[in-house]
Amino acid sequence: MTYWLLLKTAIQSIRLNWLRTLLTLLGIVIGVGSVIAMTAVGQGAQEAVVKRISAMGSNLLIVNSGASRQGGVNLGGGSRRTLYTKDVNYLARTLTTASGITPMVNASGQLVWGAANYSSSVNGVSVDYLDVRNRQIDSGAMFTEADQTSRATVAVVGQTVVKELFGGEDPVGQKIRIGRIPFTVVGTMKTAGSGFGGDNDDVVVVPYTTAQARLAGSDNVNQIWVKAIDKDSMDFLQTELVESLRAVHRLPARAVDDFTIRNQSDMIELVSESTDTFTLLLGAIAGISLLVGGIGIMNMMLVAVTERTKEIGLRIAVGARGSDIMLQFLMESVLICVMGGFLGLLFGVGAAYALQNFFGVNTSLSTNTMIISVGFAAFVGVAFGLYPAYRASKLDPIEALRYG
Repeated sequence: MTYWLLLKTAIQSIRLNWLRTLLTLLGIVIGVGSVIAMTAVGQGAQEAVVKRISAMGSNLLIVNSGASRQGGVNLGGGSRRTLYTKDVNYLARTLTTASGITPMVNASGQLVWGAANYSSSVNGVSVDYLDVRNRQIDSGAMFTEADQTSRATVAVVGQTVVKELFGGEDPVGQKIRIGRIPFTVVGTMKTAGSGFGGDNDDVVVVPYTTAQARLAGSDNVNQIWVKAIDKDSMDFLQTELVESLRAVHRLPARAVDDFTIRNQSDMIELVSESTDTFTLLLGAIAGISLLVGGIGIMNMMLVAVTERTKEIGLRIAVGARGSDIMLQFLMESVLICVMGGFLGLLFGVGAAYALQNFFGVNTSLSTNTMIISVGFAAFVGVAFGLYPAYRASKLDPIEALRYG
């Protein structure tokens, strides 16, 4: 019996029992669709987080005050302030593989312009801020070294502040108050979108010297952001950072670091590993429905063998071999699963599209996942159709002809 004839026979059998086939097919459709949709959700979450971390800048090392927590990673600054302006100046002189360095001084204060007011993040930074954070000026200009040295009350604002405080009008040259201190807006930054810490555009940056003297009242800095020349030099730069900070802090050899360094590459790798595990878990849970669908296929094929016992006897009586009978039933099982696989593919892609466009869930479809899912559906057809096919091929033709 040729494969073409086997295929025609399988299609004919499926058409004659279309309702039962359709109900059995649903298990495979739901299984494949769930695997594709769930892995798309997991991969979408990973890409979203990596994008947010990358939005902070590239090739970054972030130094925080305080030692890392024992037994875990300290992702924020310590409660004890250990970073000062002198540290920034020392690092600027000694680091050989840094392309830019900026302190971050967190200041608070309501923004007021005329009758409008708005609450936003206020950060004291250096003139290297734009380079370190990969930001660009939209209108006006960044404050200068002279502004930084003289502690000038000048500010550069993000686009969210432009929209919320100034109603979208260009604010360059306008006077605003941060708390009670008047500042002149000298520039606006181009949109950067959301980052790991929130909205990158909802920010006001001022010279860090001004922030320390006029807003924070201290020469502490909350963080020091250092940009490596390239990705390959990040490990060496981190070693330089540790050695330089220990030297300027005069820490004894056996003393623990009183600072914490976050490596952007390590953060991305950690997030990727976590979301990979999450994606695998989602895929495994969804894959269970594929196995359930396979059991449904086996059950249907066993019923089909029983119902078509006489037909099997007739085929064997007219010369069909056991292998032909086995291939016939195996072909039906595989065909049902492949049909279910392609329908599940459409269902999974549609579900991922709906989740992203109607529910705001980040999804990312993977071609490899689609191919593997459909391929696994075909494998389910072989695995769960093998026993019913083998049982059909071993029927005694005389007993089969007597059946029914």
